[in-house]
Amino acid sequence: MNRGALSAALGAALLIVANAAVAETPVERGAYLVTAISACGNCHTPRDSKGITVPGTELSGGFEFHEGFGLAVAPNITPDPETGIGKWTDAQLITALREGKRPDGRTLGPPMPFFFYRGISDDDAKAIFAYIRTVKPIKHEVGKSAYNNPLPDSYGPPVEHVTAPPKTDKVAYGAYLAGPIAHCLDCHTPFASPGKLDLNRLGAGGRELHAPGSEPEHVISRNITPDPDDGIGKWSDADIKRAITQGIRPDGTRLAPTMAFAWYKNIAPDDLDALVTYLRSMKPQKTR
Repeated sequence: MNRGALSAALGAALLIVANAAVAETPVERGAYLVTAISACGNCHTPRDSKGITVPGTELSGGFEFHEGFGLAVAPNITPDPETGIGKWTDAQLITALREGKRPDGRTLGPPMPFFFYRGISDDDAKAIFAYIRTVKPIKHEVGKSAYNNPLPDSYGPPVEHVTAPPKTDKVAYGAYLAGPIAHCLDCHTPFASPGKLDLNRLGAGGRELHAPGSEPEHVISRNITPDPDDGIGKWSDADIKRAITQGIRPDGTRLAPTMAFAWYKNIAPDDLDALVTYLRSMKPQKTR
């Protein structure tokens, strides 16, 4: 082997070793999803009277949503075997996450955005629960939800297999992050009819959301399409990233903590870039 070929071979070997050294384990990927971009604790962690999450109770449920659909109580998703999900199998957990079905066949209700969660990839769904199995089990019996209308029998056919788009395709991967993973589009898309999103107006805002600890306690989600007047078309990339990760608008005013910036502050730079790329690619919408 000549010197050039040897150098190339050594370089390739070093690259393989380096890539192996930084490869994420499922638990590491799940930790990132749960504690950062998916912000599971934003809904599944109890809050005090000021709307602040209670330290030491992460993911133990009990937070109440008072919305148009009625009352929803976030369940305990720690691995406690009695009050949490400790006895559920991985397959049962993934079915609950993506299809809204409990092990006993009952349907889960809103505000879980099952329309988007159906698109979570197999690997990411497995990673989420690989991590959740490692968190501290917390014994916390939560109250029952009370919906104004019967829940559907299902949210669609069984989800069989989902693969995430390649990270190299920033628009497609950004759409994956904004939809299934961070569910930005769930809160920022108006309803066409009660409980049914207007998919022709993705990102147009206008949803009324419960915002505990804020004044008032209900806020209206903003338009996040690139419309220059009603959306974020005039915002810089830095403006958008600051709003996501710090909850601060370009004019310095603060967003309500319904926006999960306490978790989003941990979003990886590459994922923030992909999110911004996707948001800029969306169809501009006017606010109604």
